Amino acid sequence: MSNAARSILYVRLPVWKIWPGGVVYVADFIHKQRPGIRQEILDLALIPPPSRGAELKRRLLEFRPDVVAFSWRNMQTFGPHPENDALDVVMNFDHSPKPWRRIKAAWQAIGIIRDYAVARLRNFAWFRLARQLLPESRIVVGGTAVSIFGKYVAEKCPSDTVVVVGEGEEAMLSIVDGFNDPAGNHYYKDSSGRVSHHPAEESFDLSRLTAVDFGYVESIFPGFRDYLGGTIGVHTKRGCPFQCHFCLYNKIEGGRQRYRDPAEVAKEIETLEKVYGVKDIWFTDAQFCSTRRSMKHVEHILDEMLARQVKVRWTGYLRLNYLTPEVARKMLASGLTSIDLSFTGTQDIIDSLTLGYDLEQQMAAFRLFKDAAVEGWDKQKIKLYMPLNAPGETPDTLRATMARIRELYEMFGRDNVLPFIFFIGVQPNTPIEEKLLASGYLPRGYDPLTLNPFTIKKLLYNPKPLGAMIGRAYLEALECSSKLDEGANVEGDYVGRATMEILERKLNESFPTPYRQRRLFSLQTVVTPQGTDT
Repeated sequence: MSNAARSILYVRLPVWKIWPGGVVYVADFIHKQRPGIRQEILDLALIPPPSRGAELKRRLLEFRPDVVAFSWRNMQTFGPHPENDALDVVMNFDHSPKPWRRIKAAWQAIGIIRDYAVARLRNFAWFRLARQLLPESRIVVGGTAVSIFGKYVAEKCPSDTVVVVGEGEEAMLSIVDGFNDPAGNHYYKDSSGRVSHHPAEESFDLSRLTAVDFGYVESIFPGFRDYLGGTIGVHTKRGCPFQCHFCLYNKIEGGRQRYRDPAEVAKEIETLEKVYGVKDIWFTDAQFCSTRRSMKHVEHILDEMLARQVKVRWTGYLRLNYLTPEVARKMLASGLTSIDLSFTGTQDIIDSLTLGYDLEQQMAAFRLFKDAAVEGWDKQKIKLYMPLNAPGETPDTLRATMARIRELYEMFGRDNVLPFIFFIGVQPNTPIEEKLLASGYLPRGYDPLTLNPFTIKKLLYNPKPLGAMIGRAYLEALECSSKLDEGANVEGDYVGRATMEILERKLNESFPTPYRQRRLFSLQTVVTPQGTDT
């Protein structure tokens, strides 16, 4: 296809039910730039699995779009999500003292791997179906999974396929204009099967993204109202200047933060709330606030929301380095429902992972929130996403984390503090991957998309000797939590809080005196200067 497109069918590949924000933003942008183009959104997540293939075929044949754009969110097997809990499975397989649970976990693991393998093969089969039914149409594949594994995806796609990495607006606009002047970061597989890479010449100008025209989106998206009772994602910026060792945001979106117009962001939220009755908003930025400049941008958005009297509950991943009492008050007044942030109780771990913030500054920001909450603090939760057993973790650093959590219990009340247990997922082309390769933890030439369960377990980083102790503490807490859910007469607690308390007891039993564990390998510390916007 070399002529300008007249129609686009967006196909959201099956995933758990979560708002398809990326597809919506691209479709809205294309409509505003090229209003004559017909567009439709087909969300396969909303269609029963046995009917998905037939529905896709029906829409392809009835609509016969010039461009078929697939959105692929998830590709790796180790990521826990609402449709499976890989973390529980791995913990039971590795650390359960009950043989039958380890056998059950092994069977569940096989099921998870099988489901991912089948889903991957099915998605590629649907790309081939689109090419078979519409030989003259151009195929586009984008989404989170593709942004990480773009070259791999491109190699397995049919001919005349554009695989978009990261932002999709510029690439899609060039595609609908005939693809004579390709734009955006993408791979292209031509008619001869050759794959070429076109890096983005510059980042997309986010000031061009005005408030989404939800009336138009509803007209092209039959499943639109199915999402209105849940959480809707809104983004305010792209790019991340930080260099966290396990994260790819700064590569996918770039290291320079770019901002949407605060008035347009607030208008978008106002429409969702006042026209469609949406009550819950998740800000989908890498971090809603992080640098000094982005904190000013956040404050302008909050001012706009308050001026429009928008009544929503909102949250997003936060950095609190530059929080002020005034911004804290505005956050609470505009509907902040939880403080979600990365948390570890020692500066050593923060620095080893190059998270780029100061622990004492973070704790001071928590106190600002406490002081700003004149009334009704019990409506907000403190959600601590803790990368346990990260490289450099020792019994001492774990104890320090527990001590900091107790400070937060005292500050906000124990029931309002929710520690989330997670382990670092090793992604390709990140600093932590290179360190793990250099140390021999991962073999050179390993496949990050492998279906080998023993490699997959390594990609969910939780090594010896602390890994087993953490795993057993988690399983013990999970068992108590399960009994509580079943109505048994036992003392129960939120699983994250219980895990940390059980783990502290186990640490005191195994390491009764101060203990400093030798690091498995050294990590070069390169802390991004706080507040630097490049």
